[in-house]
Amino acid sequence: MAETDQVEHEQISTSLEVEKIDVNLFRSKSLWLPLRARGVFGGASPATPIIYSVERIRDGKSYVTRSVKAIQNGQIIFMMLCSFQKPEALQPNHQWPMPQAPPPEECEYQEEKYRRLIAQNGDGMSPKVKELYEAIAYERSRSPVAIKVALEHDVSADGIVRYMYWMRARSIPKYDAPFQKCILGYASDLQFIGTASRVVGLRRGAKEGQNRLGMMSTLDHTLWFYNNDFDFGDWVLYVAHDVVQIDCPAVGSGRAVVTGRIYTRDGKLIAVAAQEGVMRADVRPPKQDAKL
Repeated sequence: MAETDQVEHEQISTSLEVEKIDVNLFRSKSLWLPLRARGVFGGASPATPIIYSVERIRDGKSYVTRSVKAIQNGQIIFMMLCSFQKPEALQPNHQWPMPQAPPPEECEYQEEKYRRLIAQNGDGMSPKVKELYEAIAYERSRSPVAIKVALEHDVSADGIVRYMYWMRARSIPKYDAPFQKCILGYASDLQFIGTASRVVGLRRGAKEGQNRLGMMSTLDHTLWFYNNDFDFGDWVLYVAHDVVQIDCPAVGSGRAVVTGRIYTRDGKLIAVAAQEGVMRADVRPPKQDAKL
């Protein structure tokens, strides 16, 4: 069951944990209901536990593959394909370097940014925009993942638009590597498909028309890990003091594709992400005059 008044950063570890009820069968312990949302994170109903059914696809010497179906009220609401690999430390390594970005100490928390915008421009804002900014600031301050904007709408010489964010877990105990990956997988969806809306200038608070965001939702999400040596909850050696660089290759037909790379603070590449999502402008066809 979901608790609508729970503080997310105190519940996130519980929300990610599952209860084993049979061989290859698990059940959610707690579902978190985001602020102003109709469903839990991922869109499912907050009233019913989610059952996770695991199918063992392949067990090889170096790789194993699992299929996971999330089921609620007898319907599949989510499917995931997981591939696990034994470490191969002696293999050659290569990574794209972390791009230049200001250190997190010089960047502003997202909640502080929206509070600053309200303080500076609140008198000139419409009530709906002000309410939206207040809600975003409130939700970001309660999130288990703190976010600071490192760079917004950076356009490279070849025309690629990039956004960079510093991300850090607020108060998560030290876990082993598999659970760290679960938490990072959760965080990798934050601020991701929304990059595409910003690339084309869609905003939730805009007036009705071409630049008003009508709907945005994830269709599919892929994450490739290349580093197991990180701690998403350690405030000192924290890998979540990382920068997520997001590119947006394409937007069209109400869909968008974004890609990203997640680095540790000292520049080690942790993971590469890609996502496609629904992104629709609130555009309505012109009214037709009634015909006699």
